[in-house]
Amino acid sequence: MKKILLLAGDFVEDYEVMVPFQMLQMVGYEVHAVCPGKKPGDTVKTAIHDFEGDQTYSEKRGHNFVINYDFDKVNTADYAGLVVPGGRAPEYLRLNSRLLEIVREFNAAKKPIAAVCHGPQILVSAGVLKGCTCTAYPAVKPDVVDAGATWADTNETFTNAVVDGNLVTAPAWPAHPAWIAAFIKMLGGKISV
Repeated sequence: MKKILLLAGDFVEDYEVMVPFQMLQMVGYEVHAVCPGKKPGDTVKTAIHDFEGDQTYSEKRGHNFVINYDFDKVNTADYAGLVVPGGRAPEYLRLNSRLLEIVREFNAAKKPIAAVCHGPQILVSAGVLKGCTCTAYPAVKPDVVDAGATWADTNETFTNAVVDGNLVTAPAWPAHPAWIAAFIKMLGGKISV
């Protein structure tokens, strides 16, 4: 069974961690959800972000998401791909030097990396976006552009995903169908009825 690594932390966006975790398992991948400083069985708190007509997203407390693998035992050679959810977690997770090394290792090996919403903040800090075309939540655009990437606009409903090389990015959880389908295709999988 192919393994996928998923990076999580307190106040990760609820849908952006839960839905990929479950969808990737549904199609047959073993998904290891990790968080620096947490062990298997520990939980992270999630945040639910919604688009309710304000100048930015609203935020509400979400669920507890269970970490199922030890961050300190991660060996990137064991994984076929990496998932980087958004929410508020990326802003502080990117301060962890080992987490950034993990991202760089996936990128150097040209393994598929899927990042959504604020997840590209981690890619910016890892230094892997230079020369890429990608998208993210619009408030992350200055970081993406300053990192040397070409910004791809979001569509009106935030349902688009952008593929460039081994990277697939999306603006927010409404893009899950396009984003996760593109990631699975990059992994060599198929989704069919």
